[in-house]
Amino acid sequence: MSAPAAETPRFPLWSIVVCGCLIAAINFGPRSSMGFYLTPITVERGWGRETFALAMAWQNLLWGVGAMVFGGLADRFGTAKTLTGGAAVYAAGILTMSWAPTPLAFHLAGVLVGLGIAGCAFGIVMAAFGRVVAPEKRSVVFGFATAAGSFGQFLFSPVTQGLIVSFGWHDSLTILAAILGLIPFLAIPLQGKPHARMYHGHDQSIREALTEALGHRSYLLLTAGFFVCGFQVAFITTHFPAYLRDVGLEPKWGVISLMLIGAFNVVGSLGSGFLGVRLPKRWILSFIYFSRSLVFTIFLLVPASPASVVIFASVMGILWLSTVPPTNALVALMFGTRYLAMLGGLVFFSHQLGSFLGVWLGGWLYDLNNSYDPVWWMGVALGVFAGLVHLPIRERPVDRLPAAVAAPAE
Repeated sequence: MSAPAAETPRFPLWSIVVCGCLIAAINFGPRSSMGFYLTPITVERGWGRETFALAMAWQNLLWGVGAMVFGGLADRFGTAKTLTGGAAVYAAGILTMSWAPTPLAFHLAGVLVGLGIAGCAFGIVMAAFGRVVAPEKRSVVFGFATAAGSFGQFLFSPVTQGLIVSFGWHDSLTILAAILGLIPFLAIPLQGKPHARMYHGHDQSIREALTEALGHRSYLLLTAGFFVCGFQVAFITTHFPAYLRDVGLEPKWGVISLMLIGAFNVVGSLGSGFLGVRLPKRWILSFIYFSRSLVFTIFLLVPASPASVVIFASVMGILWLSTVPPTNALVALMFGTRYLAMLGGLVFFSHQLGSFLGVWLGGWLYDLNNSYDPVWWMGVALGVFAGLVHLPIRERPVDRLPAAVAAPAE
């Protein structure tokens, strides 16, 4: 059964891919550096870690909600407009975070940042890629977009820490907000929106697309598994620098670990993208989740040291966002690209529900037990669960797609 063909882009393909990857890097970089603000903000404000963690949890949850909303907007009104709006909200949230004097204001900043990230995240970028890249190459190009986000994490980790040291945490956030102003200009080559595709004789509506997806067993399994990815990744991003200080390591190892995760995730994301055109994507995803559980377990059982941190961060980097290319490629394979941003956003909403719990439980259980261990072991158990639920996924398009391919584009 054939998959939907690519559309003819309005701009050269290379400019779309380059600008999209730069947007992914700029979007993901500040977000992945939020953990560096935990200690200076909580110390200056006199807040517990749960206060900071809850704001980051709201950020992750609204990122998930916004992924569906902005995905629908991108499918309806176009990618460039959506990316521009998302960047504006993102910058406003970071600026609010820089002056927020109370927990309530800080949580509001988390809401704005989460929505803003969603509006210019690599999910929107990948949907634009998916429309102009041939089906057999989508997994590879999705890998480039994910790797670019990882490079943003690698780049912004030392930059953010350096800005905090040089200018203080308030002004460093203002600088990060200014950097987001590049996104509207980079979004210009990504102009356009999906062409209509026929669905039982008419253009498929948003409601019909959602009904079809939510009644699809493999899509639901994919969505359930991605919840675990969010739990594990967000917990580490937010709490790992503080965890390393708690076990007696110098603060620099928090920076080094996030840099290593970002650097090695470039390899992991590209690798999973290339493997996705050669191996069943469900096998790749199962392997990633089982491997994460094994890595977590070994890291918890061996004594904490610079060597164990370097090894853990490097291996986790390979497994970090390598789930994204095969996950998005499966959504495109199942349902086509007409509503890829929205349906990919719905899967990502599950990811962000997991992120909310991973970040918030990390702070809450730490304040209760003075230890992160319960959340680490939750991550181990959930990884095994995710490895199992991906195995029954069927990698084939829904029955309507041959008719959609045959229908002329508008």
